[in-house]
Amino acid sequence: MFRRVVRASKFRHVFGQALKNDQCYDDIRVSRVTWDSSFCAVNPKFVAIIIEASGGGAFLVLPLLKTGRIDKAYPTVCGHTGPVLDIDWCPHNDHVIASGSEDCTVMVWQIPENGLVTPLAEPVVVLEGHSKRVGIVTWHPTARNVLMSAGCDNLIIIWNVGTGEAMIQLEDMHPDVIFSACWSRNGGLICTACKDKKIRVIDPRKEKIVAKSMEEPISVHELDTSNGVLLPFYDADTNVVYLCGKGDSSIRYFEITDEAPFVHYLNTFSSKEPQRGMGYMPKRGLDVNKCEIARFYKLHERKCEPIIMTVPRKSDLFQDDLYPDTAGPDCAIEAEDWFDGKNGEPILISLKNGYVPGKNRDLKVVKKSNVLEGKPAKKAENTSPAQSKASPHPSTQNEGKLEELLREVKSLRDLVTLQDRRIAKLEDQISKVAI
Repeated sequence: MFRRVVRASKFRHVFGQALKNDQCYDDIRVSRVTWDSSFCAVNPKFVAIIIEASGGGAFLVLPLLKTGRIDKAYPTVCGHTGPVLDIDWCPHNDHVIASGSEDCTVMVWQIPENGLVTPLAEPVVVLEGHSKRVGIVTWHPTARNVLMSAGCDNLIIIWNVGTGEAMIQLEDMHPDVIFSACWSRNGGLICTACKDKKIRVIDPRKEKIVAKSMEEPISVHELDTSNGVLLPFYDADTNVVYLCGKGDSSIRYFEITDEAPFVHYLNTFSSKEPQRGMGYMPKRGLDVNKCEIARFYKLHERKCEPIIMTVPRKSDLFQDDLYPDTAGPDCAIEAEDWFDGKNGEPILISLKNGYVPGKNRDLKVVKKSNVLEGKPAKKAENTSPAQSKASPHPSTQNEGKLEELLREVKSLRDLVTLQDRRIAKLEDQISKVAI
């Protein structure tokens, strides 16, 4: 008689479970913008969600424990003039988040210790360099203050956020829109997926492609016939990859091994409602006492629902095999070191006694002129000595004008904030009348 041999794996019985309604985030107007990013970013302190906003782009930042119904007047991060397309938490500071928008800018924000109490419209730094909307922002995994952005201008820019400089521009490598971009584990390489159906592995500091359109895949799995975009999340500690279909209602997960057939299907978590987006918690934010190996934050039309992935174990002791040392919040190298050619492997921490967050320092930006624009100016002809002398300090009259303009800008921002609150209250009243 034929006996089916079942492959041994400690992740074979991983199961997903959605949390109860009182542990969800309710009454959130999730963004309807047509872009295929995850719309959600999570860390051990906050969950950030891109939302619908009038008169510009905005996203919510909620402390993890602030579950239940979210008031329509809850303060937002609202500095962009166009819809926000992507957000990403800094892996080295749980209070710093970057956002990319249709307004062609990248903004970096500092979130207060206990979350927002008033709308946040002033970013720490605005990074300008793209000529079309910015759909991807992602932080370097091991170097402090290094950020990658990709726009619909088919351009990738790598920034030193600490100085506000665009240090590297990768042009003419993608003939069409870049759908996805990510760093290697030590940040030495980046990988992109493009509309031309090619994957490129790029050495950004040498500004050259080191691998493109690999000839033969090592494994092929047909999932379904849906045309929704797959959002992949890879756990480097356990070698498990999770595939979340946007517009789908399931999360499929596979284990990756070094031996053929390389990719092993584990299971599928399914629910009734389709997902509009998905957030993925870093390993240091998980509950190791419950054998939780992954946690997702699923976006519905008006709700964010946490889903936990658990390995069933009878023992209450710490499970070393499920939790090898994982990447901690400390950076391995400084931005200047990375741009000079150095690499740093992630600094690992043990989760045996649970993760205890340390104090995050404020992001300091010392603006410098853009190194990519530092071209020598053409020598002016027939210039008198009087004309060639530039005043080292602005005149008192100019300072006065500048202060007046800044006051006017602040006044306009305050007016917009008040109008947003008024609109939210009116929408609330209309919804009650409709009921």
